[in-house]
Amino acid sequence: MKIAIIGAGNMGGAIARGLAHGNLDVKIAVADLAQDKLAELNVECNCVETSTDSNAIVADADVVLVAVKPWLVEPVLKGALPLLDLKRQIILSIAAGVDIATITEWLGDENAIVFRAIPNTAISIHQSMTFVSHSKNAESQQVAQIESIFNTLGKAAVIEERLMGAATSLCSCGIAYAMRYVRAATEGGVELGIYPNDAKQYVLQTLRGAIELLEATGNNPEVEIDKVTTPGGITIKGLNAMEANGFTTAVIEGLKASR
Repeated sequence: MKIAIIGAGNMGGAIARGLAHGNLDVKIAVADLAQDKLAELNVECNCVETSTDSNAIVADADVVLVAVKPWLVEPVLKGALPLLDLKRQIILSIAAGVDIATITEWLGDENAIVFRAIPNTAISIHQSMTFVSHSKNAESQQVAQIESIFNTLGKAAVIEERLMGAATSLCSCGIAYAMRYVRAATEGGVELGIYPNDAKQYVLQTLRGAIELLEATGNNPEVEIDKVTTPGGITIKGLNAMEANGFTTAVIEGLKASR
């Protein structure tokens, strides 16, 4: 299988790196006008074909992955249209906010096989949470194929397109929110007297433990929180202080704002 990626920016480049360092038997080609980005990819992933001309990589691809800014999707697709075989090729867009109906209209073929995917930047290290939705023309085998690609790059879930905005906020934007918590907790550790790098490492391991614990037990987070919050103890005092300063409300409002 050949995957042609149009766009070598943060997400397109991350996907190319993830695929190149993964265990999928795929050919990867990447096109971008920025030669410096292509040069970086060539250094890191010498198995990746690169070009400054997107039309040069799409004709023999099985999957054409469009990884450009939303306002560039239409000109990119229309520019490649003469070389696309829409009866055979899967068109996969990761542009936020550009829906399948719009992409299908731009392609000028209501039978085109169109997918949308929303990964996050952890895809480069095979730890993305990626959401996939698809047009009515996609066969079950093709859905499984796209899902399996992203499952090798972390975890994937096939969802209704109407939920893509919410999923983007929760996990694509959400990776930044998680990192902001790491930064805030690290700064708190420094204020308590711990050296910055040590504080960051301690916070990261604590988060790993929380994740592993929830995955191992399947418990609601509150069940595990209750085990730590002894009556009159220090943990409940800390949690109550965070809530008094808007912790839960801030998280929920941030997710709603980014949708």
